[in-house]
Amino acid sequence: MRRAPIKSLLAGTLLLAAAIPAGSARAADDLRQAQKNAANVVMPTIDYGNQRYSSLSQINAQNVGKLQVAWTFSTGVLRGHEGAPLVIGDVMYVHAPFPNTVFALDLNNDGKMLWKYEPKQDPSVIAVMCCDTVNRGLAYGDGKIILHQADTTLVALDAKTGKVVWSVKTGDPSEGETGTDAPMVAKDKVYVGDSGGEFGVRGWMTAYSIKDGKQVWRAYSTGPDNEILVDPQKTTHLGKPIGADSSLKSWQGDQWKIGGGTTWGWKAYDPDLNLIYYGTSNPSTWNPKQRPGDNRWSTTIFARDADTGMAKWVYQMTPHDQWDYDGVNEMILADQEVSGQQRKLLVHPDRNGFTYTLDRDTGELLVAAKYDPAVNWATKIDMDKNSPNYGRPQVDPKYSPEQGGEDVNTQNICPAALGTKDEQPSAFSPQTGLFYIPTNHVCMDYEPFRVAYAAGQPYVGATLSMYPPKDENNMGNFIAWDARQGKIVWSNPELFSVWSGALATAGGVVFYGTLEGYLKAVDAKTGKELYKFKTPSGIIGNVITYEHGGRQYVAVLSGVGGWAGIGLAAGLTDPHAGLGAVGGYAALSNYTNLGGQLTVFALPSS
Repeated sequence: MRRAPIKSLLAGTLLLAAAIPAGSARAADDLRQAQKNAANVVMPTIDYGNQRYSSLSQINAQNVGKLQVAWTFSTGVLRGHEGAPLVIGDVMYVHAPFPNTVFALDLNNDGKMLWKYEPKQDPSVIAVMCCDTVNRGLAYGDGKIILHQADTTLVALDAKTGKVVWSVKTGDPSEGETGTDAPMVAKDKVYVGDSGGEFGVRGWMTAYSIKDGKQVWRAYSTGPDNEILVDPQKTTHLGKPIGADSSLKSWQGDQWKIGGGTTWGWKAYDPDLNLIYYGTSNPSTWNPKQRPGDNRWSTTIFARDADTGMAKWVYQMTPHDQWDYDGVNEMILADQEVSGQQRKLLVHPDRNGFTYTLDRDTGELLVAAKYDPAVNWATKIDMDKNSPNYGRPQVDPKYSPEQGGEDVNTQNICPAALGTKDEQPSAFSPQTGLFYIPTNHVCMDYEPFRVAYAAGQPYVGATLSMYPPKDENNMGNFIAWDARQGKIVWSNPELFSVWSGALATAGGVVFYGTLEGYLKAVDAKTGKELYKFKTPSGIIGNVITYEHGGRQYVAVLSGVGGWAGIGLAAGLTDPHAGLGAVGGYAALSNYTNLGGQLTVFALPSS
């Protein structure tokens, strides 16, 4: 294999500095410019808009079938590997699940380790990690690599040396609070959220100074207006002011204090509007009888001022969530024409099985439609602006656990609690105007029961079973979605859920991974499969592409786990364990095994 000329580590770090100049006050401009250089992957979402699109086209629909493995790297960890590496200059930064090791790899030497960061964490934190010991990735800015550790330590590492520059504790694992999300850097701040909704943790989003780690602001998902950072008269929901105490009025008593709404998903940023976007998780407990009301602002999209944290608008997808339909999935920012008008769009494929298209400036709801025909818990989203139920799902009482009551097993609810998609991020191609969504095609039985809260103990209150929709065998689909029309353009069935993040490229190719371990490439227009390669373990990581030495590469982390693979990852056999996933994905053990490997692909050298 022909290699680029070997350079010294000093040359590599000079390239890194050239790619993104240091200086915390310039971090936003630096990263915004760096995203335009497709040779690098400077943030976990690839770009601020979460489009997961690369303008590289050396690998294209005509030659992708010739891909070969260029090199591999083992992380040495046998749990679920979510997220993806960063690539900056001559260096690739790879992360692992707990204990959250970070590796700096020399791209001039097929991944030779330049440095390794090995945090020392109390292993007791594993017991309060809901759905495997995953971590969704690293962030970069101001010459630092940013990691949110499982024990809620937010750490900034010198990108050249791996030395700790600063660290700060964001939460309290003794109460069930953990760190699994990928931070986002914008301007001079690092934005990070929390995990732990299944332990009664109260969700928040927090901004820290990238220079020294000092907290700038924290906005809770539930509670008093001053703590959730809303203005009762200026913050809007579907175009109307939310009014005073909007969250408090929607909870019974002090339930909001242990009400969930955690923020462990992906974040987006619009530099022109200076707004950050993210979603909040399910309300706590899963037993809806114990928390009457809309439970605001769980399962909600927030649009916040990046500097102050003040919310401009909110939209709650699943009021009084009875099914664990977290709203943390990615917000994809794209500019498209809807109903004859050019719009700044936010497209959000939600856990609840509906994809929402909103105006990201105003929060106006433009389109809401099912992206899996099996979805049955609600018939539609009310789109009549004159209706008192505008923007709300029209729930089918047959599939409402609350209608069934405590200790009653409500059957055949679609989707299951892990949603029509979970955290696995979609991609958008400006070439086709389509969104490429990895999905779960899974239903469930749901039996709520009364549960008491105790700090640091599970606070779920439901027993679940999972399975494919009736008379169907596939548990996943990879789809192309038209967000302007709210329609599926094409759909490729997969045996198991597609738990990998997608990647679209200017070469007319879309990449994704499967739980059996296949990296797949399909035609962006038709969905035709163009290439597949089976990696050593199931893929729940996100595909990336980069360029080095004039050559385009594709890379993905494999290592089965996460919620869908928790049975394999944690050695569980009770079909109700893993919040119902162990039984639903029992057959996965026939197709793959544990691992933790980075696989890098390229076309044959000429």
